[in-house]
Amino acid sequence: MVRIGVLGVGTVGRAVVEILNENKEIITARSGEEIVVKSGVVRDVSKIADLDIMAGLDPYTLVNDPEIDIVVELMGGIELPFELHKLALKNGKAVVTANKALLAYHRYELQEIAGNIPFEFEASVAGGIPIINALRDGLSANHILSIRGIMNGTCNFMLSKMMKEGVCFDAVLSEAQSLGYAEADPTFDVGGFDAAHKLLILASIAYGIDAKPEEILIEGITGVTQEDISFAKEFGYTIKLLGIAKRDGSEVELRVHAALVKNEEMIAKIDGVMNGISVVGDRVGETLYYGAGAGGNATASAVVANIIDIVRSGKRSPMLGFNHPLEEGLTLKNPDTIVSKYYLRLRITDKPGILAQITQLFAGHTISVEAMIQRPSERECTQLLFATHETREYSIRNLINDLEKLEAVLDTPYMIRIV
Repeated sequence: MVRIGVLGVGTVGRAVVEILNENKEIITARSGEEIVVKSGVVRDVSKIADLDIMAGLDPYTLVNDPEIDIVVELMGGIELPFELHKLALKNGKAVVTANKALLAYHRYELQEIAGNIPFEFEASVAGGIPIINALRDGLSANHILSIRGIMNGTCNFMLSKMMKEGVCFDAVLSEAQSLGYAEADPTFDVGGFDAAHKLLILASIAYGIDAKPEEILIEGITGVTQEDISFAKEFGYTIKLLGIAKRDGSEVELRVHAALVKNEEMIAKIDGVMNGISVVGDRVGETLYYGAGAGGNATASAVVANIIDIVRSGKRSPMLGFNHPLEEGLTLKNPDTIVSKYYLRLRITDKPGILAQITQLFAGHTISVEAMIQRPSERECTQLLFATHETREYSIRNLINDLEKLEAVLDTPYMIRIV
C-alpha cells in the first residue's frame, strides 16, 4: 500500500482524492499497488469532513509523517511550498506538485535536492495535457526548435469572446469572473504571469535554460480593444495570448504576449478555456497538444497520473529530464533584439500634416509599413492602425517613445506582435 498526503485540499486536491477513490480499481491495476490518501492539510477542516481522510492545519506534521510515501502539493505560493518540498525530499518522500510559480523560481534547486527521489510536476503546465512527459520523454531524441502555445485558459476564453461576439475587455472579464475562470484580482492571468511561469518550466526541459520571470518579456491582454479585433479580422488574423520559446542560433528567446496569428494556423482555432501547445522538433517536426488547461478534474488527472507513474516505475531521475548540461552554450536572448512584425494602434488629432510626421518617424527608425487603416474615432480624432514588416523590438519601442512625444498623439500607442 502507498500512502499519500495532500498539502492543499481545495478544488484540485478534492478532485485528486475523489479520483483515487472512485477509480480505485483501474488505478490499482495500472500502478500495481493500492494507493490511499492518508491525510490532507486545509485551512478549514470542515470543508473536507465528507472525505475519508485525516484533516489538519499544519503542513509540517504531514511532511514529517513517516507513514506518508508521496507528498502532493497543491497549496500554491512560492517560499512556504519550497521549504515543504525541501523537507519532504530530505525525509525521502516522493513529491508531486502542480505549483507553476514555485517551479518558475526554484526548479533547478529542487532538481539538485531531489537527486534520485521522484519529483513530478505534469499538472504545473496546461492542466490535463501531458506536455511535460511529451517533452521530457516522448520527444527526448529531438533538439527542440520551438515551443508556442496557448497556456492560459482565462485569457483564451476572454479573447475568443471578444473575437466572436464583439464584447469589450471589461465586460468579458466580468463574465470570466462570474464563471469562475478569473479571480477577483485577475492580474496573474490577464497580465501574462501565469503563462510565463509555465513557459519557463517547458523551456528548462527543452533547452536547459535557467531563467526567472523577471528576465523575460511578459505582457498581458489588458490593452486589447475592439479596434484591434476589427483589424485582426480584416487581415485574416486571430488574437491569442501566446507563450513562445524559440532557439535562434546559440540563443533562446522566451516571451509571453498577445499576438496576431493567421486564421489558418491550428493554434488560432483553439477557443474558449482550452489550451494548445505546438512543439517543433528537429526530427519529428511539429506536434500539437490540445486539451483542458485548467479545472479540478483535468489538473487532478495529471496529478494522479504522476502518482501512478511513481508507484509503477519507482525512482525516477532527473526531475527535468537531463543529467548532464543540456544544449551547452545556449544563453537567454535579450528581449530587445527579438525580431517580429508588429501591429500598432494610434489615436491622433485629425489635422493636416500629422500623418506625414508619423510616417517620417517610421522611416527614421527604418521601420517599413506593410498595411495601414485610418478610421474616424470621435470628433476631430482618428485611429491609425499599422502593420509593419519585420523589425527589431528595440526599434519599435524607440518608435513608440518618439510617437508619444508628438502633441497630436493623444494616447500611448498600443502594440501587438504578429507571429
